[in-house]
Amino acid sequence: MSETLDAPTTAPDLAAAAVAIDLANTAIGKAIARLTELGGPDEQQVFAYELAHAGAGVATARSMLAYGAHGDTEGRLACGFVADVLHDFASRLIGREELWGVQLSDLAPTYDFVATYRNPEFVASLATTPGPLHLSDDMDMVRDAFGSFATDVVAPHAEHVHRTNGDVPEEIVSGLAEIGAFGLSVPAEYGGYSEGGDAEYLGMVVATEELSRASLGIGGSLITRPEILTRALVAGGTEDQKLTWLPKLATAEVMPAVAVTEPDFGSDVANLKVTATPAPGPAGEDGYVINGVKTWCTFGARADVLALLARTDPDRSKGHRGLSLFIVPKPRGEAHGFQFSQDPATVAGSERVGKMEGRPIDTIGYRGMHSYEIALEDWWVPADHLVGEEDGMGKGFYLQMAGFENGRLQTAARAIGVMQAAYEEAVEYAENRAVFGSNIVEYQLTQAKLGRMAMIIQASRQFSLEVATLMAQGKGAMEASMVKAYVCKAAEWVTREAMQIHGGFGYAEEYAVSRLFVDARVLSIFEGADETLCLKVIARRLTTSS
Repeated sequence: MSETLDAPTTAPDLAAAAVAIDLANTAIGKAIARLTELGGPDEQQVFAYELAHAGAGVATARSMLAYGAHGDTEGRLACGFVADVLHDFASRLIGREELWGVQLSDLAPTYDFVATYRNPEFVASLATTPGPLHLSDDMDMVRDAFGSFATDVVAPHAEHVHRTNGDVPEEIVSGLAEIGAFGLSVPAEYGGYSEGGDAEYLGMVVATEELSRASLGIGGSLITRPEILTRALVAGGTEDQKLTWLPKLATAEVMPAVAVTEPDFGSDVANLKVTATPAPGPAGEDGYVINGVKTWCTFGARADVLALLARTDPDRSKGHRGLSLFIVPKPRGEAHGFQFSQDPATVAGSERVGKMEGRPIDTIGYRGMHSYEIALEDWWVPADHLVGEEDGMGKGFYLQMAGFENGRLQTAARAIGVMQAAYEEAVEYAENRAVFGSNIVEYQLTQAKLGRMAMIIQASRQFSLEVATLMAQGKGAMEASMVKAYVCKAAEWVTREAMQIHGGFGYAEEYAVSRLFVDARVLSIFEGADETLCLKVIARRLTTSS
């Protein structure tokens, strides 16, 4: 048994932490140059993938320096996390120094720092000190409002929906609309709560974390789809489209699903095959018929519209430049599947009935919103549902990415909420579960696991808040990808170890930690699969900007 929780703690040394991060950044720079020399991410995929994660870890560590300056607890969390990142970086290097163009000796000046702040007794001392958040008064109000809603309304449904593969209760949708969840990114002039400034994205991050702490499937993820369509409309919609759709998105009068992925093309958006072809509607008005299959359309049954990316230029050699984004109205369907039909439209000189069919995809976690494979056959949409109308033709990829970049940040916030919930469950269980005559929180190994969780969660949160501020300034696209890459992988470790602390009970559905574990697993897959994000976005941007 250990008395670590009551032991004297090592004082923080933020100056040494900053030096360690600078050395790590210099090493990252050498590795980027080496990757470029060897042909880039496409030629060296394993190297590029690990470099992207190493870079994301170092960027996350840097964000902790300002937080660490707030006080002793904050400083100790910062130093512990920086040491953890340096250790991870060194472990990626060993045996691959020639490949990376970096020697372990480049990091040698950090060894004393790492030894001090990775000392098991030091890490264990952080077990029950997750640290204050240091939010502004306005953001504290947002946190309190959404935290209360998450606890009072979302949490009571979370386990039932997960175990029965049920639906999102309508009281959650309507309740979130009442407290403004869907209008956080809608400009005030269109009925939302966004007024620009450096806090533009902060409220969304704070609200998403609180909702996800109660449930990923029926809480934090509800904001994402309206957020993605909102950002696309703000970036490229016509004034009439903004006036029509943004107020409805802000109040949940219209709830969207996102239809981008196709069965043969996961993250390879440029090669999508679903087509949108000009065709007059039932009353002869201008429009398009959509044909093809989309998959992983989360919330596809309950949604009122699909934000659908389709090929409007038949010349497939144009890749992503031939794609356009449509707002596709649909009736609300049943969770177990749906079939809809439209009045006939004239397609290629003949009358055809538009059809839409949705098939649910059962998943091990992230339940409640449900994902679907949706087949569309001559499904007609009016011409003014092309985002940007004529000016939006061929720009769908860019408009979709405008939404997805923020979606990556929001996914990181969701991951933080899941991690925070897992940490809280683990602490509570450890403090009340006795093994071999002592509560398991008294053992150093348990304490060290909890301590590492505490610093990972706080670092993830601080980096997310920093990225939110950057994005409000029109920057941070690279950092948004990095924060998703780091935080979503971290969530897998945190929830796994929280489950492990529960022992056999962690594997039982009786305890919420089992839900948190399977929910966390999806985070590195959606909003850009981790491998694609690292190779096609982070590593590519690193090598082109070096």
